Amino acid sequence: MSEKQDNAEVSNEKSDRYLIKVSESPPSLEECSNFVNHPACGAISTFVGITRDNFQGKTVAKLSYEGYIPMAEKELRKVCEEVCEKYPSIVRIAAVHIIGDCPVGQASVILAASSPHRKDAMHCVEFLIDELKARVPIWKLEVYEGDEGSVWKENIEWHNGQKKRVMVKES
Repeated sequence: MSEKQDNAEVSNEKSDRYLIKVSESPPSLEECSNFVNHPACGAISTFVGITRDNFQGKTVAKLSYEGYIPMAEKELRKVCEEVCEKYPSIVRIAAVHIIGDCPVGQASVILAASSPHRKDAMHCVEFLIDELKARVPIWKLEVYEGDEGSVWKENIEWHNGQKKRVMVKES
């Protein structure tokens, strides 16, 4: 049986193909990895976005995320379906994002993809994070320690309400 035939059998199980969750308590990296693990796959690629403790000389206390969960999950599903069209060997995907407070050191987003070979899984995760940041309606408030206040952050993938991938910071 060819790789494409193997994937076609898995693809028919649409409800079992994606783990999509936007929540105050999203699944862990281990749960996401376990979900995408499949006997037909030799590769699992993951991306974990972690809250860092600093930004441009300011001490970050936490990130706080807001979003309309049904719309965010619907858009995440669309992104998953698009990436599976682009990389048809992808067998399973986990795409989870926190809503609410995310302290320093904690994961805010976890993406995982499995495929028979590494390249498609790796490209899939890259596509997922870029499209998630550009399209999924989740907003980030960066909260600083002390009297530094807080600021709503615009993803670099968006500029003036339009999708735009910025590769280098302008001086």
